[in-house]
Amino acid sequence: MQSAAFTLSSSPSFPSFKPRRPLNNPTFAPRFDPIRASSKRQDLDTSTNVVFPRRSWSFSSSPSLFRPWNPLPPLVSEPKTDGFEVRATPVPESAGEGEKSNSLMKTLELGLLFGLWYLFNIYFNIYNKQVLKVFPNPVTVTVGQFAVGTVLVILMWTFNLYKRPKISGAQLAAIVPLAVVHTLGNLFTNMSLGKVAVSFTHTIKAMEPFFSVVLSAMFLGEFPTLWVVSSLIPIVGGVALASATEASFNWAGFWSAMASNLTNQSRNVLSKKVMIKKEDSMDNITLFSIITIMSFILLAPVAVFMEGVKFTPAYLQSAGLNVKQVYTRSLIAALCFHAYQQVSYMILQRVSPVTHSVGNCVKRVVVIVSSVLFFRTPVSPINSLGTGIALAGVFLYSRVKRIKPKPKTA
Repeated sequence: MQSAAFTLSSSPSFPSFKPRRPLNNPTFAPRFDPIRASSKRQDLDTSTNVVFPRRSWSFSSSPSLFRPWNPLPPLVSEPKTDGFEVRATPVPESAGEGEKSNSLMKTLELGLLFGLWYLFNIYFNIYNKQVLKVFPNPVTVTVGQFAVGTVLVILMWTFNLYKRPKISGAQLAAIVPLAVVHTLGNLFTNMSLGKVAVSFTHTIKAMEPFFSVVLSAMFLGEFPTLWVVSSLIPIVGGVALASATEASFNWAGFWSAMASNLTNQSRNVLSKKVMIKKEDSMDNITLFSIITIMSFILLAPVAVFMEGVKFTPAYLQSAGLNVKQVYTRSLIAALCFHAYQQVSYMILQRVSPVTHSVGNCVKRVVVIVSSVLFFRTPVSPINSLGTGIALAGVFLYSRVKRIKPKPKTA
C-alpha cells in the first residue's frame, strides 16, 4: 500500500506508519512556533549542551534512503525572527519642516519685538520733546510718565495679564535704591531733552559703557580687559568731538545727560549687588513694574514741591497752550515710554546680554537719525563724524565684552 508521503514494502519487519501530510500541499499553512523560532539562533550558537529538535523519520520510495522529516517547514521557508524584531522608524519629513517652521516663527517674533522696541523709542523721544518744548517742567512730565506706567501695571495685575508678585519686606527694601536711581535717570534724561536736541542727548548717552566700566570696577571689583578699555577711547573721543560742534549745546543739557548715564548705570550695578536672583517673582518685567510704582510714589511729592500743580487745564490755557494737544502728546509719550521698556525686557529674556547691547546700540542710531530728520536739526559734517565715532565705539564695546580674560594659572 502506498501513501501520499511514503511507500510501505512487503517486508513484515517494518512496523506500519500512519500517513503524513505532504510538504508540497498548497493548502498547508506553515505553523509558527514562537518558542522554537526564538531559540533557533541560541541552539546554533551554543557550543555545549546542544539540544536538537525532535525529528521523525520516514522512508522514501527510493532504495535504502532515509530522510529526516520535520513537522515544521524547512528553515529557508520560515520567517527569520528572534522573537522581537526592532525596526528603525523613519523620521517623517514633516518633523524637520515643523522644526524649521518653529525656528522661523521665533525669528519673526524676535524681529517684531526689535521693531516695536525701536518704534516705541522713536515716538517717545519725538512726542516727549514736543511736550517739553511748550511745557518746560521736566519733573511734572516725568511724574506723568510714571503715573501712566503705574496704571498700566495695576491693570496688568488686575486682569491677570501678568503674574502678580508676592514681595517680602526685605525685597522691597532692596528695590528702593534701584527705584531711586531709576527715577533720577529718567528725570535727568527729560531735563536734557528739554535743553538740547534729541540727537545730542542720545550722543552723550552713548557714554553709558564708560560709566558702566568705572562703576563696576569701583563697586563690584570687575576690572575691564584691555579690549574693553580700547573700545572706550572712540566712545569718549566721539562724544567730545560731537559736543564741541553741537549747535544746540548748553551745559545744563550736557550735564543732565551725563547724570542720566551715571544714574542708569548705577541702577545696573545695584541690581547685580543687592537683588536676590533666586526669587521666582523677581524677573525683569516684575522688577520694572515694581520700580515704576515706587518711582511714581517717590517723585510725585517732589514735583509738587518743585514745580507746583501746573498740569491742569486752567494753567495750560492761561499759558496759551492747546490743552488737548498737550494732553494727547503727553499720553502718547508716556505709553511709548512704558511700552519700549517692557519690550526691552522681553527681548532680554530671549537673547543674550551681548545681543541686547548690540540692539541697543542700533536703536540709538535709529533714534538719532529719525530725530534729526523729524526736527530738521542742523548737523555739521564734523558733528556727524563725532557721533559716528562714538556709536562705532559703543558697537565695538558690545562685541568685545564677550572676550573674557584667561584665568591665571598658579
